[in-house]
Amino acid sequence: MTTLTSDFLRTLQERGFIHQCTDLAGLDERAAKGPIIAYIGFDCTADSLHVGSLLPIMMLRWLQKTGHKPIVLMGGGTTKIGDPSGKDEARQLLTDELINANMAGIKRIFGRYLSFGDGPTDAVMVNNADWLDELKYIPLLRDIGRHFTINRMMTFESVKLRLDREQPLTFLEFNYMILQAYDFVELFRREKCVLQMGGSDQWGNIINGVELGRRTDGAELFGLTTPLLTTSSGAKMGKTAAGAIWLTADKLSAYDFWQYWRNTEDADVGRFLRLYTELPLDEVARLEALQGADINEAKKILAHEVTKLAHGEEAALEAAETARRTFEQGAAAEGLPSIDLPRAELEAGVAVVDLLVSAGLAASKGEARRLIKGAGAKMNDAAIADESAKATTADLNADGVIKLSAGKKRHALVKAV
Repeated sequence: MTTLTSDFLRTLQERGFIHQCTDLAGLDERAAKGPIIAYIGFDCTADSLHVGSLLPIMMLRWLQKTGHKPIVLMGGGTTKIGDPSGKDEARQLLTDELINANMAGIKRIFGRYLSFGDGPTDAVMVNNADWLDELKYIPLLRDIGRHFTINRMMTFESVKLRLDREQPLTFLEFNYMILQAYDFVELFRREKCVLQMGGSDQWGNIINGVELGRRTDGAELFGLTTPLLTTSSGAKMGKTAAGAIWLTADKLSAYDFWQYWRNTEDADVGRFLRLYTELPLDEVARLEALQGADINEAKKILAHEVTKLAHGEEAALEAAETARRTFEQGAAAEGLPSIDLPRAELEAGVAVVDLLVSAGLAASKGEARRLIKGAGAKMNDAAIADESAKATTADLNADGVIKLSAGKKRHALVKAV
């Protein structure tokens, strides 16, 4: 492991954030000398962000906490095209009005994690529509397009993936990487920004920006990515059978958010404590070493710390108290009915509508679907958004069961046997 001297990169390395860097030693040297300016872009495809965006948000938070300046780039312009990375088909094109509404929703999140202002390390938020909307096509082709070769662009993962699967890649989407690269150059010119960060799926786009800045402005720019994160069972972060784990309370309650982290798999506790909380590493080491039932205490601490950052201390404490009453008192006292399900069957995935019927919470599949459609069905206290949702072993909570609910008072447990 490379010995790093800057607080920023050393912190990221120790906590497991670093996957790839264009020049780790060079970036470390720059960051050790004084404040650097770095950005991460967030497209406005929904009116909130989910847990999948939490890793880059935490990178921006650590950037600021270690004395550097974060830029939150809102993709008001790039959202009009849609990032093809990791997608088999083109994203739905959104209207300007919907993009602006989504942007307003997303902006609320960052005030919890970053300090905004006019100081040297205060965060700023900018919108790439401010410059992308003003670009003229012929000048863009002459000044920017000439620095890109089709040969090279065809090698990037976002392009290869679509073509390998024989899925169409529109010329509109093909331009996305050029515009993201141009964003980096524009932020260098406007803000003296020298570092772009993002998930590993953005590596090709980030490299394009680094190289474009060198060619057009002779700029020394850097790129840094986080690893692609999944749970130990292989599930994608931020996605459950009940729907996405959103970061705003109007999309997902603080209690449901707390429960998501409380139900973390044992093998993920230490890793998630390092990435998603600010607990000292020696305390993380103590917590992840806990065995048996004691690991549940570590999960509660994880849930509290992550929820505190996203929703505030009061909401985190209230969620913990609600969980205590529901699970530690309610479940035992009420003697919730339960059904046994072969683990192999659950591993393959079982339709939630079938489980609601088997557990006696719905008289038929039709009634179960109506219950879901009316937002009356929950799994592990999170509303089930999709009538075709399936439950798997990844949905087993810390006690090894799946809690199903119909309304506020009817509950049942699914046990894997």
